[in-house]
Amino acid sequence: MHDPLDRDRPTTDLPPLRLTSLAHGGGCGCKLAPSVLQQLIGDQPQTQHFARLLVGAETGDDAAVWDLDGETCVLATTDFFMPVVDDPGDFGRIAATNALSDIYAMGGTPIMALAILGMPLGKVDIATVRAILQGGASICAEAGVPVAGGHSIDSVEPIYGLAVIGTAPKAQIRRNADARPGDALILTKALGVGVYSAAFKKGALSAEAYDEMIASTTQLNRIGAALARDAAVHGVTDVTGFGLLGHALEMARGSAARLCLDADSLPLFRQAEALVRQGFVTGASERNWASYGASVELPAGFPDWRRQILTDPQTSGGLLVSCAEAEADRLVSEIFAAGYQATRRIGRVEPGEPGEPGVKVETGSRSSTEAPREALPV
Repeated sequence: MHDPLDRDRPTTDLPPLRLTSLAHGGGCGCKLAPSVLQQLIGDQPQTQHFARLLVGAETGDDAAVWDLDGETCVLATTDFFMPVVDDPGDFGRIAATNALSDIYAMGGTPIMALAILGMPLGKVDIATVRAILQGGASICAEAGVPVAGGHSIDSVEPIYGLAVIGTAPKAQIRRNADARPGDALILTKALGVGVYSAAFKKGALSAEAYDEMIASTTQLNRIGAALARDAAVHGVTDVTGFGLLGHALEMARGSAARLCLDADSLPLFRQAEALVRQGFVTGASERNWASYGASVELPAGFPDWRRQILTDPQTSGGLLVSCAEAEADRLVSEIFAAGYQATRRIGRVEPGEPGEPGVKVETGSRSSTEAPREALPV
């Protein structure tokens, strides 16, 4: 491990610049397209002969899980990306929240983090880099975990993130491959991060919308650990760079099921529809659709702007939860009361049939769209 800053470099006075101008992409929109990722890892050595490795790369789950002793598991993940905003503190906070989310999505509790840092230090001054690290450390402090070390390089583009270690009781592990036919689907955060980030990069995002984006992307998904203690919760994953459709498709394939999403029930950022209609779409949104669109069934005449919301990369997005249908309304109320005010029921799980699309998008408000008003936190 190395100190996250190279202390031998002199502090320089550099002209102010936008962090996002140094990156060809931002946030989880930097992720490789699902089809490319599959080509890269599809022929990697299999890990099934490691009996204690409960979750590896087989289903594209959120973290690796190792069974220590039959009762307690260690969870490990890493996540990093380029700036989605220009404020260095906000960038650090978003990246750290996003990395910690993988542990929560598996039902775990993070215990330690390591910083991952790549900076073009000839272009970005030391004060800016420190602010990024401090932003990440502040989120880790909120989660109750230390940043215990890390590694840094001098890179062409700015990169920051975390490797995170967590623990969970074995019975509490929740995978993306455990959705069951008959389950209801719940989403805990609104969609539109990629749309907002595209507008921000072009100077078209209002201050109000920026604050909305920051509030969502820096909200820890710690509710995942609480949900994993509930027997009614079967499968969980977080929605990030592949968009809602991509991560729903991973859940469908891993569970040998079909996920039906009600497009009319989806929670959206307040200005997401207006901005996407104006053309503020990330390149990752189009790459996502090109990668997995053949496995998705859309309604006839479904507008392109609505499809772009579904493929929109979500940096530090919410949790997609598959749960017993009879307990869905209770869970929505509990998640909402815990502070996740965009939480909605968004669909259901059906038996999967060979050759049919893994995700079906519907319209017609089959799912309830509003959480109880009385659940609003005081």
